[in-house]
Amino acid sequence: MDRHEKSVYLTFDDGPIPEATPFILDTLDKFNAKATFFMVGDNAVKYPHLLQEVKMRGHRIGNHTYNHISGARHWTWTYLTNAKMADRVLNTDLFRPPHGWIRTTQYRVLRQCGYRVVMWDVVTRDYSKMLTAEDVINNVKRYARPGSIITFHDSLKSIDKLKHALPESLRWLAEQGYGFRIFD
Repeated sequence: MDRHEKSVYLTFDDGPIPEATPFILDTLDKFNAKATFFMVGDNAVKYPHLLQEVKMRGHRIGNHTYNHISGARHWTWTYLTNAKMADRVLNTDLFRPPHGWIRTTQYRVLRQCGYRVVMWDVVTRDYSKMLTAEDVINNVKRYARPGSIITFHDSLKSIDKLKHALPESLRWLAEQGYGFRIFD
């Protein structure tokens, strides 16, 4: 993204889920920060009130496939079909491949279908059992720069770390003068 503007793009993968999404939304509100939620279609179907709440609070929605499937393990047609199934619920032009892995043909077909594929340059690794909340914060501090796309996770694997790491990361970013943007 624009490296001349001191802003970052916060993203959250895998939700929505009732155990994490409300906390994330409340924390973002405290910092007047907007984010993009790359949602799994199946989760959005299970928790439509959370999908609506994310939209109502002014955040952007992105597609993370219907079943969080890997591009490495599926043919292009299967992958596209799964993404389109998610889009029936999510209705977005943004797409992020689960695990950050996508075949060239899958990328091309998604682009031809009108999706904007959004990757990242900072993965907080908040899902890792090997990292602490402090490690997650340090990943943000170490790697964030103007225009960074920072990925957190809206998931059971990450919520315990996020309860400390998300507000501390947002506080640090704000102290450094970063603004929080969503994708146009």
